[in-house]
Amino acid sequence: MTNMAEAQATKPPVDPGTVRKAVLASAMGNATEWYDYGVFTSGIIAATIGTVFFPGGGGGTAVLKSLALVAVGFIVRPFGGAFFGPLGDKLGRKRVLSITILLMSGCTFLVGCLPTYSGAYSIGIAAPILVLLLRLIQGFSTGGEYGGAATFIAEYAPTKRRGFFGSFLEAGTLAGYILGNIVVLAVTLGFTTPQIHAWAWRIPFFIALPLGLVGLYLRTKLEDTPEFQRLEESGQKAEKAPIRETLARNWRMILNLVGIVILLNVADYMLLTTMPSYFTDTLKISDTTSVLIIIVVEAIQIALIGPLGALSDRVGRKPLLLTAAIGFILLSWPSLKLMQSGSTVLLFVGFLIVALLLLLMLAVIGSTFPAMFPTRVRYGSFAIGYNVSTALFGGTTGVVVTALIHATGNDDWPAYYLMAAAVIALVPIIRIPETARVPMAAIDESGVGQKLEPLPR
Repeated sequence: MTNMAEAQATKPPVDPGTVRKAVLASAMGNATEWYDYGVFTSGIIAATIGTVFFPGGGGGTAVLKSLALVAVGFIVRPFGGAFFGPLGDKLGRKRVLSITILLMSGCTFLVGCLPTYSGAYSIGIAAPILVLLLRLIQGFSTGGEYGGAATFIAEYAPTKRRGFFGSFLEAGTLAGYILGNIVVLAVTLGFTTPQIHAWAWRIPFFIALPLGLVGLYLRTKLEDTPEFQRLEESGQKAEKAPIRETLARNWRMILNLVGIVILLNVADYMLLTTMPSYFTDTLKISDTTSVLIIIVVEAIQIALIGPLGALSDRVGRKPLLLTAAIGFILLSWPSLKLMQSGSTVLLFVGFLIVALLLLLMLAVIGSTFPAMFPTRVRYGSFAIGYNVSTALFGGTTGVVVTALIHATGNDDWPAYYLMAAAVIALVPIIRIPETARVPMAAIDESGVGQKLEPLPR
């Protein structure tokens, strides 16, 4: 063991209560981000947003205009990752994460405050311009959130339990999306359609600010991560945001990250943003049935994600990632056929199979991706690779799959798209090093991509 690893080994472990606070503070950012997606992509809110903010917003184009507002945020995510990521390597994880969660929640909240295109308190063409600007700022700040939040947990978590604690980052994703759907469902049941179109559509957006403020409070009450503090004490912290170093020395591992995230995001956005409309438009399932199936399946995912993260601490991250990729190749098409059977029960089973394959990835990415890079450039490398892949393949999944179905008349494209993404991801999954039970300091010393020696169980 060399000097940095020895120094880390001699430091007292972080208090378990502090680790739990760090996990909660990080997961709150993901919950805030996906709460926003849950609200924006829900049927009645999506239709209302398209109507109140755009001229001629009625009819079948209303939902499309609202979903376009969600998609436009993905355009700027790589720029947000390239800005906030290296900044987090220079200034620290805590400072940057405090900024990103405030921007994310604030932008969602302000959408609910905006005057509309027409009607009472309207501002005409300024309304769609302002909502577009808020979505761009929200997407830019989101580009700096996920990589930093995952890094924050990974650098706080004990080495032997990094998989368990890292899994709660994606529990935040699922919980935020469920909360968004529940709030929209409550608004739908609690108000009449005219009331929703007039003013009640704003309520779900207002709730985003308290979520963000809770996350901000939790983050400001914590010190920066032990790993970043160690870097500062050793005098190795970058004086400038090290984007050149990030790209020049780590581009191969960044490409591996991009390849794995292709499958992660195709599967994630397929389940959460594409399948709801596939159920209702293609399979002709009612909105209520579709929402209930999604909520139940995501609740099952939340219940299982922690145990799977703990399992990865014992058997490694790569076995779970490989099982997921191979499973998507073999089971995507049979699962889709179950969904197309006409039976609600079989639809649920098919959807659950795909969701459980995705869960194998969600349970380990919070501990896998940060450990692919050294501390000095970890935040930036993660943020850049993750957001480039998300912008190219995650945000476009729904549009591409829907276009392929319409162009070919073949309803099996969701399965084909998943299978293709899984084939691509297999190569980088095989190439990356196994980092379960490997101290972060050892990753710094050994170099990116080298064989690493795990701690004994």
